[in-house]
Amino acid sequence: MKEVTIVCDGSSLGNGKGNPRAAAVAVLGFKGYWKAFGEYLGNATNQQSEIAAAALGLENLSEPCKVRLFSDSRYVIETMGGTWKRKTNQDWWRRLDQAAARHDIEWQWIKGHAGHEVQEVADTAARAIARSGRVEEDVLDELVAELGVIEI
Repeated sequence: MKEVTIVCDGSSLGNGKGNPRAAAVAVLGFKGYWKAFGEYLGNATNQQSEIAAAALGLENLSEPCKVRLFSDSRYVIETMGGTWKRKTNQDWWRRLDQAAARHDIEWQWIKGHAGHEVQEVADTAARAIARSGRVEEDVLDELVAELGVIEI
C-alpha cells in the first residue's frame, strides 16, 4: 500500500454568519513531493470546512493508501478517532466517511499557526480561496512549489 501524508485545513470567513465564504484545502505528500487541492464551499461554517478539507484530500487519492492525515481541527481528529460524538453536520460527516472508507488512516492533530510549513500552506490557500470565491490552480501550485522536497 502506498504511504501518503495529507495536511488539510479549512477556512470560513464569517464562520456561517452573514455572508460566509468558506473553503477547504488538502496538501498531499508522497515521498517528499507535494500537491495541493482546493475547493470553494460558499456558505459553510469553519467546522464544515475542516471536515471537507479532510474529505478532499482522501478523495484525491487514486488508489487505497496508508494515510497519515494531519488537521489542526480537534473536531475532525477526535470525531474520526471515535472520542467525540457526531451531533451535527451529518451530511459533511457522510462525505468524509465515504472518502475514508478505502484507506488505512492515522488521524493526527497538528497545532495550527505554529510554523509548520505544510500546514501554513494549507491555511494560506484555504483563506485565499475563501476570499476570492474560486480555486486558482496556479496559486496552489506556487504555494506548494515553495515547500520543495520535505518529509513530515
